[in-house]
Amino acid sequence: MTDKTRPVLLTGASGNLGRALAPALTAAGYTLRLTDIAPFPDAVPAGATFTKADLNDGPTILRLAEGCQAILHFGGVSTEQAFEVVLGPNIRGLYHIYEAARRERARVLFASSNHSIGFHERPAGNAELLDADCAFRPDGFYGLSKAYGELMGRLYWDKHGVENLNLRIGSSFPEPVDARMLSTWLSYADLARLMERFLEAPRIGHAVVWGASKNPATYWGGDHRDRIGWEPQDTAEAFRDKVGGKVSGDPVTERYQGGGYTAMDYTRETPSPKDQFSLD
Repeated sequence: MTDKTRPVLLTGASGNLGRALAPALTAAGYTLRLTDIAPFPDAVPAGATFTKADLNDGPTILRLAEGCQAILHFGGVSTEQAFEVVLGPNIRGLYHIYEAARRERARVLFASSNHSIGFHERPAGNAELLDADCAFRPDGFYGLSKAYGELMGRLYWDKHGVENLNLRIGSSFPEPVDARMLSTWLSYADLARLMERFLEAPRIGHAVVWGASKNPATYWGGDHRDRIGWEPQDTAEAFRDKVGGKVSGDPVTERYQGGGYTAMDYTRETPSPKDQFSLD
């Protein structure tokens, strides 16, 4: 698909992932339109422009997307928050993104999250890994908004032919910080390589990819990465000695894939013994 004469819109540009992607993609020759509700904290890379904007502002999002070949949507509330805080940017704002993509015939990469499926249990031993078509089991309002976002992508592909890739990001940080991230970590370099493969792929349709590096301890199995030709190159195993013993001690956090998000505002009886939830 790549046409480097047409710009790429990157939302959430002032966040940690946006700040990592902006220089990587401009260095690869892409022209970027960066946007965020917060100012861009770094020097804007050559080949990019920055516009401060609110995802709730539909007309501005439409203007920013004019002529774009793709939208890399990393904007919105990125942590667990009250429903009313999540509602505007993550629900209404995403609608504005997809309407812009429909009008411009642009493809969308939606930064989804493992928190859309966070209440699946962690696999034990040789237990079967989750595939991309597993049921949504969000672990909070943030995760719920990500499940909604993936379904919006499904709708816009089926109804309007807007190609989209839903990237279920695990834990994308400079390096893993605890034992859980030995399963969920996504390096910045693997993330940048995925963005390039997404932009270059000839056809995507509606796809779901687990956003994790090549971690032997992964929770996740099959997905659609073959459609873009992406294979991660980094691994969390290099950090096992450093973080392998760092666990929370909380039975809810340690049982479910979403980690600490599952334990926030948790009011069920503590999950022990495991068979008490046999009706799940």
